[in-house]
Amino acid sequence: MLDVWAFAISVFTGLFAITNPIANVPVFLGLTEGAGRVEKHRINKKATFTAFMIILLFTLLGKFIFDFFGITIPAFKITGGLLIFYAGFRMLQSKKSNLKTLEQVDVDENIAISPLAIPLIAGPGTIVTTMNFVTDATYLYIGIVIAIAALICWMNYLAFNYSTFIVEKIGNNIITVIGKIMGLIIAIIGTTMVVDGLKLAF
Repeated sequence: MLDVWAFAISVFTGLFAITNPIANVPVFLGLTEGAGRVEKHRINKKATFTAFMIILLFTLLGKFIFDFFGITIPAFKITGGLLIFYAGFRMLQSKKSNLKTLEQVDVDENIAISPLAIPLIAGPGTIVTTMNFVTDATYLYIGIVIAIAALICWMNYLAFNYSTFIVEKIGNNIITVIGKIMGLIIAIIGTTMVVDGLKLAF
C-alpha cells in the first residue's frame, strides 16, 4: 500500500510540475483577452478535456507504441529524461512570461486545441512523463496515472476558470517564481529518468 501511495505522489508531483496550472494562467488570460465569460468557459472546457484525452491516449497505448517501434525502456528513459531536463532548464532560464497577446493570436475557439491543450497542458514533456510512469506498470498503476492525469487537468480547468482572480491576488511576479520552482522540479525528474535509464542499460 505504501508503494502505491509513493507512486501516486510521484505521478502527481511530476505531472503537476510539468503542466504547471498556476504558471499557465497568464497565457490563458492573454489568449482569451476580449472574449466573453461564456466563450472563455467554453474554451477552457474544450482545452482541458482535449488535453486529458491526449494524455489518456498515450497512457493506454504507450506499451503498444513501444512494441510497434521497437523502443526499449532504457533508451526511452534516457531520451525522455534529457527532454524533460531541457524543458525544466528552459523554465529556469526564462526571463519573460509566455504571455501571448491579441496581436499574435485571435480570440478563436481553436486556441482551445492549440496552443492551450497542445502543447501548453499536454505537451511533449507531459506525454513523456506519463509514458515513463506506465512503461512497465501493472493495470493498477496505469489506473492511478489516468486518475491523477484527470485530477491535473481538472486543476488546470479551475486555474483557467479563476485566472483573473489568481493574477489579481498573487500577481505575475509570484507566478514567475512558481514557474522557476516547477522548472527545478522538472529538471530533477529528468535527471532521475536519465540515471534510471543508464542503470537499466548497464
